[in-house]
Amino acid sequence: MNLSSPTWTLAPLIAAAGLPATDLPATPVLDIQSDSRRVRPGSLFVAYRGLEVDGHEHIPAAIAAGAVAVVAERPLEPAAAVPVVLTPNGRAAWAFLEAAWRRFPSRRLRLSGVTGTDGKTTTSTLLHHILTAEGHTVGIVSTLGARVGFQETDTGLHTSTPTPAQMQQLLADMVRSGCDSAVIEATSEGLAQHRLDGCDFDLAVVTNVTSDHLYYHGTREAYLRAKGKLFESLGQGRRSFGLPKVAVLNRDDCSYDHLRALPAERHLSYGSSTGADVVIGGVSEREGHLEAHLHTPWGRAHLRLALVGQYNAWNAAAAVAAACSWRVPLERAAGHCSGFSGVPGRMEFIRQGQPFTVIVDFAHTANALEHALRAVRPITKGQLIVVFGCAGERDVLKRAPMAVAAVTLADHAVFTAEDPRRESLADILAQMETAARGAGAEPGRHYTIEPDRAAAIRVALERARPGDTVILCGKGHEQSMCFGTEERPWDDRRAARQALLDRGFVGTASHP
Repeated sequence: MNLSSPTWTLAPLIAAAGLPATDLPATPVLDIQSDSRRVRPGSLFVAYRGLEVDGHEHIPAAIAAGAVAVVAERPLEPAAAVPVVLTPNGRAAWAFLEAAWRRFPSRRLRLSGVTGTDGKTTTSTLLHHILTAEGHTVGIVSTLGARVGFQETDTGLHTSTPTPAQMQQLLADMVRSGCDSAVIEATSEGLAQHRLDGCDFDLAVVTNVTSDHLYYHGTREAYLRAKGKLFESLGQGRRSFGLPKVAVLNRDDCSYDHLRALPAERHLSYGSSTGADVVIGGVSEREGHLEAHLHTPWGRAHLRLALVGQYNAWNAAAAVAAACSWRVPLERAAGHCSGFSGVPGRMEFIRQGQPFTVIVDFAHTANALEHALRAVRPITKGQLIVVFGCAGERDVLKRAPMAVAAVTLADHAVFTAEDPRRESLADILAQMETAARGAGAEPGRHYTIEPDRAAAIRVALERARPGDTVILCGKGHEQSMCFGTEERPWDDRRAARQALLDRGFVGTASHP
């Protein structure tokens, strides 16, 4: 199936993207670029005002490099020597142009989007697992990367929602490889920046919405509106495969009322309250497994997961509800959960023959950190030790509650680096220490400050005794850490294994 065309001309392409196409010449377009440095003769250049760079300033360079037309948010002065198509939102225009260029590949897939502050990756991956177990060929794009059929693709460092060009190409590749479905992890920033415009979603799922990412969105209300864009899209795209457009909502979360008011052909809710469509009950943990009962519109089911953390019952309920809305029988949807081995870097156990537990988790918000610590406390016979940091240039307001949660819920916390970026790591750690002291914590007794993350992990592991648990939070699966503008190679799991090896523990390990 040909999902892209080397023979696009300007007017049909502009029209296909929903932009004004009157009085445009039949000029061949060879590609679409939003970076003037990549423009070549025959390119269509899209300019928009970015966070740090205004693409309009680079229009002359793009034209000099051979751009045959420009899509811009404001008129050019003096007038350009090539056609200029005006649009109120260049980011959205770019996304629709990339989708049109590839003949809107999402319309050939049953497309699910999963958003939320915490649990997106686990819920997305579990839904992908259930659909795959049902015999579907399913693609996925998540924080971990992308899977196109049986091919794994790296989407870049610290990337959850790729650029419109990357996203539409991934969807086109999924169709080409025979996928009938796809699951996309939709971040608030990706939604706000229109990276998913041009994707026709059939199903939207939310995990929860807490006060995170306010460094970008400004207010909790703006953050919630950004999440809501995924659900708004259900009322805008075309129906696929004769299935209704479905919104799956967390009945226990503060986002419920706002998202429930957005139009969808069907709303399904999950949660512990009796008002939910999928009611979660009897949640228990034993021997590293999570069990729960689901009472649903399709009957009752027993849920068993090889995961820790009761919050994962909510993630699983969301995935099961989503699968059932697509006509997967309840008993099979719930049954497939027992074969789910988890997500790399999410409550991942590091086993190297040591007499204490070591876990790597991605928890990087106050809510996620609290849930992670509460989740591992029941499996901890001795002391609970947590290693974590707070990212630079991100959510300053979460630093205090994270530090307080750590010194309150763990027996000892090691404060360290986590992507300080261009912010002073010493200042970040000082803010964390101030909050910890305000909660009554004492240095040495309740917390240790070690700026070097490798050294911090060694400090925690050297402190651990038989029966203790050491949990490393914040980095999870990530393969780099950002200092200034430089991405340095980093993996918590490898660092933990090396530190264990240095202590003489050389037992069987499961490598990422």
